[in-house]
Amino acid sequence: MSMKRTNVYADPEDLAIIKEAAKRRGISEAEIIRQGIHLAAMANRVWEEPLFSRTFEGPGRTLSKSEVRDTVTEAVRRETDSGSGSAA
Repeated sequence: MSMKRTNVYADPEDLAIIKEAAKRRGISEAEIIRQGIHLAAMANRVWEEPLFSRTFEGPGRTLSKSEVRDTVTEAVRRETDSGSGSAA
């Protein structure tokens, strides 16, 4: 992989933590900084598609905790009932 050099300003306390971590892990400080840059890049990336592309019909309001629990319980019950009939 091709690398590009850049200069950044960093807090001295952060650099001290990186230095200790590099020594403890047996890797270079630069590798830890590259990992941090990659995490920052991925956290700020804008994706072409939404994470959830499916939509679901609902009542148009936020469900209460008991409504969610009842809905999940009913779905599990339906799946369990349909699964037990095909196993016999």
